Amino acid sequence: MNTPIPQVMSWPLDGIDENGRFSYATDDDSVREVIRNILLTRPGERLRRRTFGAGITDFIHQNNNLTTRTMLANVVRKAVQQWETRVIVENVDVLPDQQQLATVHIIIRYRMRHTGQMNQLTLSLDLNQV
Repeated sequence: MNTPIPQVMSWPLDGIDENGRFSYATDDDSVREVIRNILLTRPGERLRRRTFGAGITDFIHQNNNLTTRTMLANVVRKAVQQWETRVIVENVDVLPDQQQLATVHIIIRYRMRHTGQMNQLTLSLDLNQV
C-alpha cells in the first residue's frame, strides 16, 4: 500500500510573493524552514505549545568544549525527532570551527520519511554572541 506524500506548507517565512500572497515553502525547503524554526525557538516561547523548540541560543556563552557540543547535539536530535515528523534523523554532529574558536557547526543529516531521500542541514552558532 502506497502512502501519499503529504503536501505540507511551512509558515510564510519568505514574505509576500509577486501576487500579494504569502509565500509558502514546500517539500524539502519546508522541512528546512521547520527545522530552523524548531532549533531557534526556546521551549516555553510558544503559546499553547510550551514544549515546542530546541532553544539552541541558550547555549550562547557556554564554553566550546566536548561537553557543550554533545549536549547541543542531543538537544537538536531530540527536538527535530519530536517536532519534524516528515524526517528520520540519521545523525547530528556539532563540530568546532577551526578558524573561529567560539563558533560551532551543527550538521543534521536526515532522511525524508516518505521518499527515503537523504538531506543535510548545516547551521553555525557563535557561542560568544552578545
